[in-house]
Amino acid sequence: MKNNQFVLTKKIAKHGSQSIIVIPRILEQKLRPKTIVKLTIDILEEANGSC
Repeated sequence: MKNNQFVLTKKIAKHGSQSIIVIPRILEQKLRPKTIVKLTIDILEEANGSC
């Protein structure tokens, strides 16, 4: 299996009471259910106040 690497810069979204990261639809075929990924999170800017 060929390794693919994608770099995404995303704003954390809200889904009910949980914070989520939305993956772009263009990657849908690469990131199917049960796909194992390595996720590293670098905080670039802190959120101000409460959400």
